[in-house]
Amino acid sequence: MDLLNTLVEKGLRRESPTREEALAVLATSDDDLLDVVSAAGKVRRHWFGRRVKLNYLVNLKSGLCPEDCSYCSQRLGSTAGILKYSWLKPDEASAAAAAGVAGGAKRVCLVASGRGPTDRDVERVGKTIEAIKEQNEGVEVCACLGLLSDGQAERLKEAGADAYNHNLNTSEGTYGEITTTHTYADRVDTVQKAHGAGLSACSGLIAGMGETDEDLVDVVFALRELDSDSVPVNFLIPFEGTPLAKEWNLTPQRCLRILAMVRFVCPDVEVRIAGGREVHLRTMQPLALNIANSIFLGDYLTSEGQAGKADLEMIADAGFEVEGAGTTTLPAHRADLAAAAAAAAGGGCGSHAGTEAGAGCGSHAEAAGGGCGSHASAGGGCGPCGGASSEAPAAAQAPAAAEAPAAAQAPTASEARTDLVAVRRRGAGTDLAPNA
Repeated sequence: MDLLNTLVEKGLRRESPTREEALAVLATSDDDLLDVVSAAGKVRRHWFGRRVKLNYLVNLKSGLCPEDCSYCSQRLGSTAGILKYSWLKPDEASAAAAAGVAGGAKRVCLVASGRGPTDRDVERVGKTIEAIKEQNEGVEVCACLGLLSDGQAERLKEAGADAYNHNLNTSEGTYGEITTTHTYADRVDTVQKAHGAGLSACSGLIAGMGETDEDLVDVVFALRELDSDSVPVNFLIPFEGTPLAKEWNLTPQRCLRILAMVRFVCPDVEVRIAGGREVHLRTMQPLALNIANSIFLGDYLTSEGQAGKADLEMIADAGFEVEGAGTTTLPAHRADLAAAAAAAAGGGCGSHAGTEAGAGCGSHAEAAGGGCGSHASAGGGCGPCGGASSEAPAAAQAPAAAEAPAAAQAPTASEARTDLVAVRRRGAGTDLAPNA
């Protein structure tokens, strides 16, 4: 296909596709799906080889959020039967993080439900970051605490945070239909605050909330403009007890096309398959690794994920390798500039002024060649990048592969699918071992 050849060439140059080209990717047929995956895979391998970065979620504070985000199991008015608890102590959070690091996670994402942190909360999270870094040399820490006030991003940076996650979730035009207690502009402001403080910006989207193709393209181009270093792609987990419980709009094929579109628009950034991958990609997860270079290990914020051991086996069986702690995730042109200071908020997912060839996802100025505050956790809540929380009761610890065949059936939009969504009951906030 001429379209795919063009997109590969642009991706290798870090040049932005047109909106029409991005929409055309979403409109491709199932007959062309493997060609789409192959083309996106060429761009992914050029910038990231066959490495897969593992990330691990720790839900510091679960439930009881005053915000009304329709997708979230922790929202105001949610009747989802999730875990609810207040702040974990630094040693508790550090112990939870250690389980993920032992499983191969390179980044630990610290998430807390709520509109945004108080200064006392920032201090508390700072102590948690210090505890984690003292016990896990070289680990990256990403905070996801909601909307930030002036100076809070700088304080998190000083405490040792490497990144901040705050997802845009959906397009500006439809944001008010999903959330009314804060605005799209509030989210953009927080991402810019994080970037301006020298934190690596992590910001992504949630697919499957009833949005149009145009909405998906709008939010991904907005993420490019914000110059996010990592873009988590969440697939809505329709929790029973939330307004979107019956929104089953995704197929594995649709998810793969969305991931491919994100890769073409943001070719040289960390594209992460986040919440909902097990629910919506199902047996197609290994194919998605040809497009994305990052996943969450084990469970999410409020929902159970695939067993950590199964994640590692899947990566190996698909011919990929886990990215080591000593390896820099981002291509050199992005990593060097991020280390230098992640300057102004503005410039696109790679295009701070002055980049060549229209620059692309992630090319800060002068580059040659080149989650959270509401990670809308795909139904999982204010959690980083896709957050279904991680951990379920002892009875739920059986690996996904052993579940009933119903889990492989195509969902219908007419009913809630409790057979596909397991609430986390283990790990952080419980006395049970995490699923790492």
